[in-house]
Amino acid sequence: MDASPDRALILMRSKLFVPGSRPELFHKALASQADAISIDLEDAVQEARKGEARALVGQFLEQNGAAVTAKTVVVRVNAMASLHFEADVRAVARSGLDVLNLPKVESAGEIKAASAMLADLERERGLPYRIGILANIESPKGLRRAADIAAADPRIIGLQLGFGDLFEPLGIDRQDVMAVRQIQLAVRLAAGEAGVDAYDGAFTAITDAQGFRTEAEHASRLGFRGKSCIHPSQVTAANQAFCPKADEIAFARRVITAWNETEQSGRGAIMVEGRMIDLPFAERAQAVLAMARRLGLSA
Repeated sequence: MDASPDRALILMRSKLFVPGSRPELFHKALASQADAISIDLEDAVQEARKGEARALVGQFLEQNGAAVTAKTVVVRVNAMASLHFEADVRAVARSGLDVLNLPKVESAGEIKAASAMLADLERERGLPYRIGILANIESPKGLRRAADIAAADPRIIGLQLGFGDLFEPLGIDRQDVMAVRQIQLAVRLAAGEAGVDAYDGAFTAITDAQGFRTEAEHASRLGFRGKSCIHPSQVTAANQAFCPKADEIAFARRVITAWNETEQSGRGAIMVEGRMIDLPFAERAQAVLAMARRLGLSA
């Protein structure tokens, strides 16, 4: 049976983090303007509360599965090498979970093992859909193997950057724009090789609203689909950054109109407002219009 999640149905321009040990925040996050919520069982939960948090998250997903489907629901579990991984996955692979977020992934084998575990749980529990996997790239080894990780299994919906775990052990300044952009491009290309999406990592300087906006807008120009938000104040900027702009939508519409009119001529390229347009540009225009329709911005 095909285990591929429908990536077209996953919208994560903004993904708001919520600690798994704070159940009082779960419904608040669901009521926010974020496209997705990411309930965290890893870094945001103290070691002594791991078991309590996974039980709370599992209960929430089980009881609210039907109610949370309008928003993409992600759970970040502990790393596969940890003592908590298997218990985490067993607790959260339930109705209401859309995406399992795997941290610190360093090999395709980890993805395949996680996918096999999910498949067993889905069969055992009779889940009516396939849970996707979002793989975090957070180490030099993971970055080197990012394309293989992205292509490891049909469940992969994308790669996500983790700047803290990648930069801090190496002494790389998180504020070094050139370093950030180089890593962003590398992960975007790795995801592109596998034909999956890329999602930008968290921006921890919560009070630096302009810094967050600038980084999100750059990620959008690189073709990322969204960015993690660690505070509700970041959600609006993320939604705006990864939303097609009015002029972009209008130009895409003109491109598709011209492309359709000349497709029968056999020409491989056309000119639209002084720009050469061939198949990759037409496909990009189609993607812009599809996203605009998804967001109710274009008929």
